[in-house]
Amino acid sequence: MAAERILVVDDDSNICELLRLYLEKEGYDVSTANNGADAVKVYKEKEPDLMLLDIMLPVLDGWQVCREIRKFSEKPIIMITAKGETFDKVLGFELGADDYIVKPFEPKEVMARVKAVLRRSGSADRQDIKEVRFDKLIINLTNYELIVDGKKIDTPPKELELIYHLASNPNRVFTRDQLLDEVWGFDYYGDSRTVDVHVKRLRAKLEGVSDKWELKTVWSVGYKFATTE
Repeated sequence: MAAERILVVDDDSNICELLRLYLEKEGYDVSTANNGADAVKVYKEKEPDLMLLDIMLPVLDGWQVCREIRKFSEKPIIMITAKGETFDKVLGFELGADDYIVKPFEPKEVMARVKAVLRRSGSADRQDIKEVRFDKLIINLTNYELIVDGKKIDTPPKELELIYHLASNPNRVFTRDQLLDEVWGFDYYGDSRTVDVHVKRLRAKLEGVSDKWELKTVWSVGYKFATTE
C-alpha cells in the first residue's frame, strides 16, 4: 500500500522541516510549501491525502488557500496558526477545515491529529457498509457520499460523519458536547460552537428537501435528526 501523502504549508521553513521529519518518521510521503500560491500549485501536483495549513502566509493567506482547495477537493485540511480566537476557528471550519491546531504546538499532538483525521476520512477502506437511507436522502459512510434528491453533494468528512451519526439515531437528541465526544472523538480539543458551524453548513445542503425528516435544533440542548418515517 502506498504511503499517504501530506502537504505541509508554513512560511517558516524550520516548522516545515520539523513536521516533515516527524511525519516521514511515521511513514508519510511529505511535500512542503512556504506561501499560499505555491501551496495551491503543489496541492494540484501532489494530490495529498491531507494538508497541514498555516493561516499567516505570504501571497495567499491560509483562508484563501482553503477556499481555493475546497473548489476541487474535499480531502482533509488541518489549520495550524498562532491565532487562537474563536472567530478564527469558526471561519476555518466554515471554509471547510477539518481540524485546528494552535501554535506553539507539540509535534506529537500534530501527529495524533493527523492520524485521527486520516483514520476518519479513510474509513471507506473497511469492509462493512455503513449507510442510512431516508426519503430523498442517502448517507453512505463507507464511500463518504451524501446523496440528496438523487444528486451527490460534495461534503467534507466531518460534516458527513456528523449527519450520519445523527441520522443513525433518528429522533434522539444529542447535546453539543456529546456530539464532540462521539463524532470528533476524545483526541479533539475544541469548543461546542464547532458543532453549530457544521450543522449550519449541513442545513444549507439539506433544508427543504423532504417533509419526512429534518435536522432540528432542540433549544438549550442540542440537535436531533427528526423523522416521521
